[in-house]
Parts: sequence; C-alpha cells; structure tokens
Amino acid sequence: MVSTVDYHTAGEPFRIVSGGIPSLRGRTILEKRRYALDHLDDIRQLLVFEPRGHADMYGGFVTEPEDGGAQLGVVFFHNAGYSTACGHGTIALVTWAIDAAIVPATDRLVEVVVDVPSGRLKTVATMQDGRVRSVRFRNVPSFVLLDGLTVTAGGRQTELAVAFGGAFYAIVPADRFELPIEPAFVPRFIELGREIKAAVEAEREIVHPLEAELTGIYGVIFTAENRNVTVFADGEVDRSPCGSGTSARLALLDQRGELARGATLMHESIIGGRFASSVVGEARVADYPAVITEVEGSAHLTGYHQFVLEADDPIGLGFLIR
Repeated sequence: MVSTVDYHTAGEPFRIVSGGIPSLRGRTILEKRRYALDHLDDIRQLLVFEPRGHADMYGGFVTEPEDGGAQLGVVFFHNAGYSTACGHGTIALVTWAIDAAIVPATDRLVEVVVDVPSGRLKTVATMQDGRVRSVRFRNVPSFVLLDGLTVTAGGRQTELAVAFGGAFYAIVPADRFELPIEPAFVPRFIELGREIKAAVEAEREIVHPLEAELTGIYGVIFTAENRNVTVFADGEVDRSPCGSGTSARLALLDQRGELARGATLMHESIIGGRFASSVVGEARVADYPAVITEVEGSAHLTGYHQFVLEADDPIGLGFLIR
C-alpha cells in the first residue's frame, strides 16, 4: 500500500508520496534520483500510469535533505522518468509540509529550504488565517544557453532559444506556428513539442556547464505575450505556467532587455493559472551570465490516497495510451 497526498498548483497535479516506500538512498538528491530510477521506478509507474494516474500526472518522493541547511528534499517524477526541477511541485511540497506540520508555521511568513536535483531552493510561504496562501521560491541561477538556434519543426524552419531554469527549455513564440494558446490546440502543441525537442537535441548537445547530469531538453515553451504552454517529458502539458520554465523565460527576457529588472512577469498558463515572477539578482554559471529569479504561486489540497496493486491484476503497473 502506497500512501499519497495530492495537491494542484494552478491546475497542475502534484502527487506527494507520504508513505509505503523505503527511504531513498544517497548523499545528494541527484544520487537519490538515481536510486529511485534503479529501485523505485515501479512505484513511479504505479502512481503515474493509468488507471491510478494519467499521461499528465506529476509527483514526487519526499526525501531527507542533503544536510542540516534544508528541511526536506524531493525527487520529482513524471510520465517519462525523473526531472531535475519542478516549480509547481516545490510550491505544492512546501504547502504540504506546513499543512502536515512537518515544518511549523510560527509566523505570517515561514521560510522553508528544499533540496531538489538542480540545487537548493529557499522558499517563503505566506500564511493567512492559519493556512498557506502562497509560496515563493528563489530558484537556482537561470541562464540562456543558446539564442537564435534554427531548427525544422511543423514543416517549417523556426528560430528559438534554449534557456535553463533548473532544467533546459526550448522557447519559441506560438505565432511561428500560427497557433493561439488555447486548450483546443493542445494536441498540436504536443506534436510540435516532441518535434522541437528531438530537433534541438539532434542539432546540439544540451548540457549544464557545471553539472553533467543536467542534460537534454526537458520542455518546450510556446509563448504569446505573458502567456505560455509548456510541453515537457513525453508529451505532458503543464496546466500551470511552469515554475522552472518561468525562470528560464525570465532569463531570456532579461538577456534581450524585454523585461526591466524587478518588474513582475505575471506568467499565465494555457488554462489561465498565474505565477508572479521577477528577476531579483545576477549570477554567473561558468562563462554564462545568469540571473536569480523568484516565482510565486498557490497550491490546493485535492485528496488523500492509498494505492494498492492486487497480485492477480492483469493490468499490473498500468499503462499509457498517449
């Protein structure tokens, strides 16, 4: 029996594994991530795949932090494996940690430090009437890896950028494909997202200059003014504005001079959910100029679950039909 507590952040699900599995082994979160891949992937499939989940399910294994400088750690998972960053998941996780009294709420502002695969995140939860109203996280340094890269997708050539916000994203205006950011066009965005990811990775090696395990295009962000739709993993569509993707987009907007320092980008998702975000500082990542970003959103409890797999269930760990 595997126990979970489920939240959504701006509409995007996050399934927190709260019991029924062994502790993840490893000193760092990246080591714990490798342990999950090698030893707990059946649990990931059980919780993500149908009939207990769906192709767009997202979740996380709660872990011990790397040291006393953080209160908890997390290994994120999705339909294709394990991600290096997840902003909406971080917001939900911190909300759960306070709701469950794992982190005590002693003031109106509660600081929670979380270790994730891409690094250590400082978060601040704002309390109102004894509940978490919102969570703001300060992300790892975000930077533009490539700008002006031309690839072929959707039967046409298009320029795009690749930026890092905890994971790597290809960023391209949706009007390059004459598509409005509306739910009716999600199937087409999925097709294009898969094409663009494959095209970029065929053209260039995408790897973080300081951490060799942070590699590849995790998602493709289609933009239109302050709106976006993010396609990540194996054709998953983010219902939220995508927290780590928001940081990547902020890095690109900052490098192009399209967003003033300190100004708020109210990033909106395909279903209208919003994250308030801004560039709050500068950094460097090897030879790349980088920015420090903050992203804020709200999570809401959706349910408590106890999942089982009967020995004679012919479906087994489950399936995906998309």
